[in-house]
Amino acid sequence: MVLWVFGYGSLVWNPGFEFDERIVGFIKDHKRVFDLACIDHRGTPANPARTLTLEDSEGAICWGAAYCVRGGPEREKVAMEYLERRECEYDLKALADFYTEEDTIMPILTGVLVFKSTPDKELNKYYLGPAPLENMARQIAIAAGPCGNNREYLFKLEKALYDIGHEEAYVIELANEVRKIVGPIVRPEENLVATHVPLNFHIAPIQLVPLQEPIAMDS
Repeated sequence: MVLWVFGYGSLVWNPGFEFDERIVGFIKDHKRVFDLACIDHRGTPANPARTLTLEDSEGAICWGAAYCVRGGPEREKVAMEYLERRECEYDLKALADFYTEEDTIMPILTGVLVFKSTPDKELNKYYLGPAPLENMARQIAIAAGPCGNNREYLFKLEKALYDIGHEEAYVIELANEVRKIVGPIVRPEENLVATHVPLNFHIAPIQLVPLQEPIAMDS
């Protein structure tokens, strides 16, 4: 038995479960959007966080990491139980083809599990839908929950995509909008103030002071 799971949000930097192999790559015809509410990790019912889900988008690609769990049904069961608790806001499971830079035409893997959400507020109570960039930034800037604040989730995603060599303009633009609200962040090791991080301008990732949080259950 082999289980492959695609991570496109916090799973990229914090899988939280035992795995045997990790491959950086992408799935096609999907894009990342901050359209899903989180009320138990990075937000609360009164002030929900905005976290990632996937939107169908023909021709788009979404970079992330695929994780493999080998060793039989018991190891797969443990991983899936953990993932279903962690990804509880996602009401859909899909199977996708997974590609890497080495071959963007033929998938290196098929049947990779992806957690998604129904883009309908009536069918999925966690679905927030799209909003203007400024509105999303204000929500992300103030939301916080048991696992930490919402802006840290966004900044960690920005850094994770930088680390795998596939920064995303949408993520950078949203992160920079949040920085306008919360103020510049000082990187102590360089004594520099960072307010904007342009796409493809490779500087040392912004360092945030970590919160005390049960990050293994981040979403």
